[in-house]
Amino acid sequence: MRGGRAATVVLGAAAAVMLLVMVAPAAFQRMQDRMDHTARYPSGAAAKADRRGAAPGWLPDSATGVVLLGSDRQGDRLIRATLPERALPAGCTSGGPLGGVRLSAPWFPADAPQRATAHCGLYDVALVGDQLYGWQDAAVVAASRSAAPNGPVVP
Repeated sequence: MRGGRAATVVLGAAAAVMLLVMVAPAAFQRMQDRMDHTARYPSGAAAKADRRGAAPGWLPDSATGVVLLGSDRQGDRLIRATLPERALPAGCTSGGPLGGVRLSAPWFPADAPQRATAHCGLYDVALVGDQLYGWQDAAVVAASRSAAPNGPVVP
């Protein structure tokens, strides 16, 4: 009887540890996302539908795997999205970076500024294969607000 009870306790503990190993990474990621102001969306349409308004209007609805990082500092942002079309969104223009990257995230490559070739709204962007990496610098946002006579430029 004692051996059976001990085996049940060991099996129960093993099951609890297995469950913890399976659930803990996702729970940790959600907690980390909340702490660093990260939002994840399955599509560009879902990101733009979010009432918090963090997604830029130029982001294609067809984009997938959208990740946005905001900061407490007004205007600094990062974005990563998969663009199935492997092309920059409509309305983006060619040009080197206007601002610097002020945030960091494990999913945002450090060499993005060297790869940037375009601007989408107030974001500087790099398209690497089907991955779009973009950042918005608060200083560029502030300058656009002061330069625009009819209010701020839409990011």
